[in-house]
Amino acid sequence: MKKIIVVGASSGMGKSIAIKYLKLNNRVCITGRRAVLLNKISDEYPQIKTSCFDITQPGSVNHLEELVSHMGGLDILVISAGGGEINEDYALEKEENMITLNVNAFVNITHWAFNYFTRQGHGQLAVISSVAANRGNAVSPAYSASKAFQSVYLEGLAIKAHRSLKDVTVTTIEPGFVATKKHDGKIFWEVTVEKAADQIINAIENKRRKVYISKRWGMIAWLLKRIPYNMYRRL
Repeated sequence: MKKIIVVGASSGMGKSIAIKYLKLNNRVCITGRRAVLLNKISDEYPQIKTSCFDITQPGSVNHLEELVSHMGGLDILVISAGGGEINEDYALEKEENMITLNVNAFVNITHWAFNYFTRQGHGQLAVISSVAANRGNAVSPAYSASKAFQSVYLEGLAIKAHRSLKDVTVTTIEPGFVATKKHDGKIFWEVTVEKAADQIINAIENKRRKVYISKRWGMIAWLLKRIPYNMYRRL
């Protein structure tokens, strides 16, 4: 039985990952900003301990430490909290909000988790980034840039973990389109939340360094990195 926290699990992939892990006979705690949704989950799955807080606000680490204390330890931390917003008007507030969530809050939690696992001598940090990390995006510059920050940052932590000789794993997850409420229409190579969650759990259990959801998005990421800028900007 593993002790797992899923950050950002009030809906979508985070919620599905948490429930699936519970059904695999693990101890699971979840966090989220929306109390109503968290309460619905705890009503249906009373075994899941919930904690309602905004990771962009001070004190996030304190909430996580309370959950760890409740479980008596931590083996896996999954970060599913992260936001993206279309910003064709290039509004500064939207850019700043995405950076606050996807960079500042992300670093705060990963720093705490990585140090916790290093002191413990084992553990796994898994973070849902995005295929968008691979190139710039005109309609949401901060989203792509912040996801690129996450993916590169996690690679650095993976190298640090390897050099530490501790049994600490860092897994980067880059999904393409997943059928959440944000994507409520038929979209290119879209996968269901359930399928995405299954593939993410499989990647975590196999201690993968990096995985694309679904696998064919790895080919898209490979191509994106190699398209010349003068061609890419016309797409």
